[in-house]
Amino acid sequence: ARRIQEKASHVGFDWKKIDPVWDKIHEEIGELKDAVAGGDKEFIKDELGDVFFSLVNLGRFLDVSSEDALRMTISKFENRFAKVEVELKTSGSSIENSTLEEMDKIWNDIKKGE
Repeated sequence: ARRIQEKASHVGFDWKKIDPVWDKIHEEIGELKDAVAGGDKEFIKDELGDVFFSLVNLGRFLDVSSEDALRMTISKFENRFAKVEVELKTSGSSIENSTLEEMDKIWNDIKKGE
């Protein structure tokens, strides 16, 4: 996605400042919300793709690799989730026997401790 955006930018099809990038992200999220409300899976998929594409463009403007950022977040999620599992096991419980509220509290405690 970034390479395509860079090619478009090279021929002048690009914003000069970041504010319109933010506006586009908000616009696309609004369209995704409308698609979800409508319930058409293909339309939802199309709009979700537009949100991703817009976020990659934001990454380009910020000079941050969206792919690297996503990989980092996946790793962070996996590590925190494993810690939630350990904490539940230590307290004599498990993921299957816990509520979302219980897991979320542990998650937030882990996040604060990082």
